[in-house]
Amino acid sequence: MQKSKLTLYIFIALISGVIAGYLYNVYVINTINTRISAAEANIKVIDARLATLKDSTTADFKLLKSNRTVQVSLRKASDDLREDKLEGFNILSKIFLNLIKMIVGPLVFSTLVVGVAKVGDIKAVGRIGGKTLLWFLSATLVSLLLGMLLVNLFQPGIEMHLRLPDSHLATGIKKSGISLKDFVDHVFPRSFFEAMTNNEILQIVVFSIFFGIATAAIGEKGEIVIKAMDAIAHIILKITGYVMMLAPLAVFGAITAIIAKQGLGILSTYAIFIGEFYFSLTVLWMVIIFAGFLVLRQRVFTLVSRIKDAMLIAFSTSTSEAAYPKVLLELERFGCNNKIVSFVLPLGYSFNLDGSMMYMTFASLFLAQAYNMHLSLGQQVTMLLILMLTSKGVAGVPRASLVVIAGTLPMFNIPEAGLALIIGIDPLLDMGRSATNVLGNAMATAVVSKWENELKE
Repeated sequence: MQKSKLTLYIFIALISGVIAGYLYNVYVINTINTRISAAEANIKVIDARLATLKDSTTADFKLLKSNRTVQVSLRKASDDLREDKLEGFNILSKIFLNLIKMIVGPLVFSTLVVGVAKVGDIKAVGRIGGKTLLWFLSATLVSLLLGMLLVNLFQPGIEMHLRLPDSHLATGIKKSGISLKDFVDHVFPRSFFEAMTNNEILQIVVFSIFFGIATAAIGEKGEIVIKAMDAIAHIILKITGYVMMLAPLAVFGAITAIIAKQGLGILSTYAIFIGEFYFSLTVLWMVIIFAGFLVLRQRVFTLVSRIKDAMLIAFSTSTSEAAYPKVLLELERFGCNNKIVSFVLPLGYSFNLDGSMMYMTFASLFLAQAYNMHLSLGQQVTMLLILMLTSKGVAGVPRASLVVIAGTLPMFNIPEAGLALIIGIDPLLDMGRSATNVLGNAMATAVVSKWENELKE
């Protein structure tokens, strides 16, 4: 019920932000926008004339350069004035973003240690754990890759034409061209506390994996640590819940600022983004069902029919966890062994969220496109692999995808402020992601049961 209220408040904030942004655009920002547009038009005219002059020593050339400097100064002054006028709205979203960043490190560490420690029991479950992880990793990779391919095909952010903040104008995108030495320094921590202080997510992941494996390896003594870490994870999840209560304010601030700055025309880009993302989810559904068909044959359609109500619950509540009891029941009725269901399904809720995986590459590259930042294929693949690692630490957390994206964007010098652009529409997208996560986990459980010859007819 609380989550439903939060979603309602976010929708109210979204609509209020559109209205407030439109009014602010018309009565406050419009004159400033006109000055900015005029200055940019003049700069383009001057640049075109400069291109025709070969001799840079002539009086005409110097006059044009002088006029260009004046126009650039006018544009900068108008741009600064516009930002000042929007500062109050931007602060609302900045508070939320800072709080999200505050919980990223502790959340990744606590949840991943618990997850890895539980996976450390694979020796007891033998080949079941190995086959489960093989399916999870394959599904994660396919989901991320599909998101990357489709967002490059559709390019939903290309029409937004957002200007980079000044701090990004100076450095450009070169930071994400990581050398082998830089990559090693970026991945392997010199100090755990330094990694936590700087929110170096990959370093935290590496330490968490070692810590989790070692915790599982020491047996009974490790159980105390696992219980403690589980308790810490639940505390941080509670903090996450508190932080998410500020989401409506962040949505109002972010949407008001973007509409005030860009006008109502920007809404068409959001509509296109939502439509293309749901089309991409449909493609992912087809891939998951086809993969299940290769193992389960005709019974895959029976499985989908059985879990459709659970998927509807996940869709309407925007959380796959709400559908957990129903999925558990339907999988056992479908013929899956209880032992396998009780192992694979909970693990899937931490390590196998296919819809969320697709969204991470889709949204991250959408923001890069919105800022006109070109990421090479190598950089996109690097992002995909980083998301594949970092996402394993916060899966199952409310708005987990936003948390993971917040930790990944700085690595590629994409402005973190861009995250505010998708907070407002995230509840709409979260519904589809949650339903897809249910489908992916149910399919994984049924497939592993079949592989283990534990699936009754």
